[in-house]
Order: sequence, then C-alpha cells, then structure tokens
Amino acid sequence: MIRVAEAWIPTKRARFRMITYLNGETDRMPHIALVHEHLDKTQPVLVRIHSECMTGDLFHSTRCDCGDQLNISMDMISVENGLLIYLRQEGRGIGLANKLKAYNLQDKGADTYEANEELGFHPDERNYGDAIEIIRDLGIREVILLTNNPEKINSFENSGIRLVRRVPIITDPHPDNVLYLEAKKNKGHLI
Repeated sequence: MIRVAEAWIPTKRARFRMITYLNGETDRMPHIALVHEHLDKTQPVLVRIHSECMTGDLFHSTRCDCGDQLNISMDMISVENGLLIYLRQEGRGIGLANKLKAYNLQDKGADTYEANEELGFHPDERNYGDAIEIIRDLGIREVILLTNNPEKINSFENSGIRLVRRVPIITDPHPDNVLYLEAKKNKGHLI
C-alpha cells in the first residue's frame, strides 16, 4: 500500500484526516482512511472497515443495508474518535457493472451470493488485507471492530493487531432488503 495524499475534511459529524492509499502506481481507485482528529493510538480504536457500495452509500438504496451501516458507523466513530476505512471493492468485489447484473439475477429469484456465482464469481470476492495494512500504517495496535461480518474478524488473525472486541451494527430492515439480510444471515453474518 502506498500512502498518496491526505487533507483535513470537516464533516457535519466531526473533523477527519482523509488519507488515500493505492495498491501501486497504476491503481486509480484509492482506498480511504478517515481518521478522527482526536484519535488516540494508545487506546483501542473504534474501527469500521466498509466496502464501497455506491447504490447504498451514495444513492441511499434500500436494497441493501450498506448505507445504513455506514451512517451508523460514522455516528459512532465521530463520538468515539475512531477510524473509518473505505475499501474500493464495490459489489462484494465484483464491481458496479457486475453488481447491477447481479441485481437483475436477484430480481429473478437468486440471492445475493447465488447471483455472484451465476456471473462466474465467488460469492464474496472481497479481501481485507489492505485494511490491515492501512491500520498498521496508521500505527494502531488495538481495535474495536464495528462489523457483522466474520471475514473481517478473521482478517485480524496473525496480523499483529489485537482485536479487543466486535461491536455489531444493527440496522432496521426495509421491505426491499429483507431477503438480502436473510441471505447474509444464512451465510454466516452475525445479524
């Protein structure tokens, strides 16, 4: 990971240092770390590792709970002086165009995991190694992780970063995302 650029970003919630990271010189989609201005690395840090979801995060789609999870996390991170890592791995790592194709398959009865497989992908193509590298780069040794995803928890094994505990993110279901949430729960998410 290459730290590329950083600047102060005032938000409605708090003031953050936005830092961008690339996987290499030719990478054009940087991962983002939003570091609360009062983050204390000597204490366990509240961290949310969030994978990009343009439909939920930006356009507030109710088809998933991603935007809700991001907003809840930002509220908590703002109060607890934490860290958000925004990973550019849209659509469980298959990209936006393929995610939209997966939506069409879901509309025909496939669940979110089956749709990815029908398109020739693994059910979840995401990787959290970049987030671990970013946390290391920021000098954080202990985290309190905001997640419902066991894969994010597992990414801390043998990382040298101590996972103090997991904090669940509880969202209210929408009629549009009940089947999506059910599929996540059936595949092992802690919801």
